[in-house]
Amino acid sequence: MNTPGTFHELQSGWTVAALNPEVAPEPVRDAIAAGIDAVVPGEVTLDLVRAGLIDEPFDGDNETRQQWIGDVDWRYTCAFAWHDDGSDRHDLVAYGLDTVATVMVNGRYVGSTQNYHRVYRWDVRGLLRDGMNELTVTFASSVRESDMREQRLGYYPHTEHHAFNQLRKPSYQFGWDWGIDVANAGIWQAIGIDSWSGVRLAAVRPLVDVTGDGTGLLTTTVEIERAGNGRLMSPYDRAASMPAVPVSVRVRGRNASGDDVDVTVHGEIAQGRTTATLTATVPDADLWWPIGYGDQPLYDVDVTAEEGAAAWRGRVGFRTTHVDTRADEVGRPFQIYVNDVPVHARGYNWVPIDAFITRGDRAFYERRFRDLVESNSNMVRAWGGSIYETDDFYDLADELGIMVWQDFMLACAAYPEDAETRAEIEAEARQQITRLCPHPSLIVWNGSNENYVAYSEWGGYKQALRDDDRPANAYGYGEKGWGDHYYAELFPRLLAELDPTHVYLPSSPMSFTPFVDANKDVDGTMHIWDVWNRVDYRHYADYTPRFADEFGYQAPPAFSTLTRVVHDDVLEPFGTQMLVHQKALGGNYKLARGMRGHLTPGRIDDVSYREDGTRDWLIPTDEWASIEDWHWACQLQQAQAIRFGVEHMRSLEPVNAGTLIWQLNDDWPVVSWAAVDYYGHRKPMWHASRDFFAPRLATIQPRVSERAREDRSWEGKKVATDHLALVLLNDTRSAWSGSWTVERRTLAGDVLATQRFDVTLDPISHVTLALNAEVGGFDDPTNEIIVATPCDDAFARVIHNPAEIIDQKLERSPLEAAARAVGGGYEITVTARAYARDVFCMVDKVDENASISGGMTTLLPGESVTWTVSGAAAGLDPTLFVAPNVLRCGNDLKR
Repeated sequence: MNTPGTFHELQSGWTVAALNPEVAPEPVRDAIAAGIDAVVPGEVTLDLVRAGLIDEPFDGDNETRQQWIGDVDWRYTCAFAWHDDGSDRHDLVAYGLDTVATVMVNGRYVGSTQNYHRVYRWDVRGLLRDGMNELTVTFASSVRESDMREQRLGYYPHTEHHAFNQLRKPSYQFGWDWGIDVANAGIWQAIGIDSWSGVRLAAVRPLVDVTGDGTGLLTTTVEIERAGNGRLMSPYDRAASMPAVPVSVRVRGRNASGDDVDVTVHGEIAQGRTTATLTATVPDADLWWPIGYGDQPLYDVDVTAEEGAAAWRGRVGFRTTHVDTRADEVGRPFQIYVNDVPVHARGYNWVPIDAFITRGDRAFYERRFRDLVESNSNMVRAWGGSIYETDDFYDLADELGIMVWQDFMLACAAYPEDAETRAEIEAEARQQITRLCPHPSLIVWNGSNENYVAYSEWGGYKQALRDDDRPANAYGYGEKGWGDHYYAELFPRLLAELDPTHVYLPSSPMSFTPFVDANKDVDGTMHIWDVWNRVDYRHYADYTPRFADEFGYQAPPAFSTLTRVVHDDVLEPFGTQMLVHQKALGGNYKLARGMRGHLTPGRIDDVSYREDGTRDWLIPTDEWASIEDWHWACQLQQAQAIRFGVEHMRSLEPVNAGTLIWQLNDDWPVVSWAAVDYYGHRKPMWHASRDFFAPRLATIQPRVSERAREDRSWEGKKVATDHLALVLLNDTRSAWSGSWTVERRTLAGDVLATQRFDVTLDPISHVTLALNAEVGGFDDPTNEIIVATPCDDAFARVIHNPAEIIDQKLERSPLEAAARAVGGGYEITVTARAYARDVFCMVDKVDENASISGGMTTLLPGESVTWTVSGAAAGLDPTLFVAPNVLRCGNDLKR
């Protein structure tokens, strides 16, 4: 948050009280009516926890017990001392209010707010008094306010159970299919008095470009506000009272040769004007790259007005970016280029790091970004049902080279297009575009999440206007506006005006054909949700995604996380509290059905029958002997499903240009699609992603030969694959040469056939190498594998399993393990007596604070791996880390 040096934050002396305490449970009514201490920035639910009035919201079924909080109107009050320091202006500035609020100073009205995502500023010179003052911020219940607006404006379709689309409040706070319902209130960012004179910097927009000869261009638009004297003036007097203002832009850093750069340009905002644009040039600029493609040099930028009276400081990185969407023989790509180099995007979607966002400090963000970097991700998508993230988020992305796909905050709904909503969304977008445009990590602006596909495919999103409404609009005669004004008109116009340097996409998914086929795999971007919801994960192979920016598979969190918040008398998948922490419709049924044919008998669409003989598609026929086996099976299935999908998609490069998994993180402890649970435990999928997101990836995939294509092709009919191939991908700017040895082996290690390849890979290139029939054909798929080994460690070894775990002839207990205490932690060595699939150690079962250096490793007979455990308490029995229900592998799920 780039607050001016003249800003004085009001942090102490806050209380919060309920204006309608009667809606709360009787034991807390008197306390909340009288008022309790409040922390600002903060949220009322956290104040209630600190006051001992409610239990931890994430525990058990407390979510249900605490729904009353969202039905209360809350008033925050602060008594503060103020003395006139002689400044021309004294403004009350609120950087984040949640959400519909009335603001008063000393009992007099200041203003009202309607938007969580906006900064508000009010001139309060006439309201402050020397000495003690009182500030009150009264929040209307967001739950009741959304209901009332729906009655007033009419129904606009939306997912979930609250009308979140009626308010400019983060959608996720009303609950989502992975999120807790905590639609509370609060002053979630800084609030205080800004006392200033002369001019202030109202907006600074530094935009970068790079010329053909490597010169960096920094074009900075500076917008000021003059203090003024509050009197009505004639146009002549107004111009005379707006004298010219000198401005300057200074850029400091190092160029590509390592030499110091310190460039200052001076300019002037002319009399009667409020803006000026200055351009600074940096010869031989050191370019910013996504991680894995180069370094991330940043340049300091200092902007001053009126000889330093007003100042702004930020950072930029010199780079260019564009996206190629030109039609090709497959369809329409969505290929991101940075510095004219095609970048394959690999990473995750991001949801808020906490349901109570004010708990998200810099250290919290650093841990999640470490999860991104160490998983070999290079992109993160800030999803549109969330928030425009904190400065820590974008600063870390800049520093670490993580590209950002930034949604505008409109998701999974139709949105009103009345004048008030239009004005709010425009004001919000202007502020956020201005705030985020300096960040080199920001690559894509996206207008909405799933709103085009909702309109075209979900049903009920096309609504007729009432008879008393206008007879026609831009979408056709008699059709009610649903938000396309923002995606197709407003956001492109604002970006053209404020920041034309970034890629813009109207919606995600987006197939470039408005309103129809919004989720076509061969055009643009797509979301894949039939896998998980309806079909087996093998169906990922049915798609040719140009850019899959949302797809995922569920699993429970770490076992310590699950048992920390779920306290059912018998811990089982369908327990009462377990299902409070499973928000997806039929989620635990889908987990059971999805395992069929992989870890359990049957097929995903097998039907069970009730006692009366009628079909029941939901009752699972497969049950595990213990909750710990169920938990491990779910986590393993998630990793295997996403590994299968990503390796298939990446093997299609350059047709495929990106894979962004749903989702990296959780905002509370829950069964979800996350790779890392709320308490920071990395699920097996995260460990798998470290391998399948590697910049250099090798994978064995089924392919169609030209002969099969010629002999068996029918018009419009997909030809079945007829052989296996080793696909090598080099998503780096460095070439590679070497050899590969590919062997068909028995599970016991006997070599049945061998093939060798000598390979040269150019930078940003790929090669597909067909395996011959001796290596790629199996005599007994249940007892054979293919092992592809490179000549060096630039690539990881590949093991291809032609059979599922349930069908393979696996030894159920193939591991020997030893553990010992070492300096600062523990060391585990695991050796395979027999072929061992996906070895993983659940160290959190021993100590919930423990983490491990590796996981999801497949071992051939006789091989060993050594991992280190950190974060666990000293003095533990090391053998606990290799106990049977801690050290797991795919084999031990055999029955």
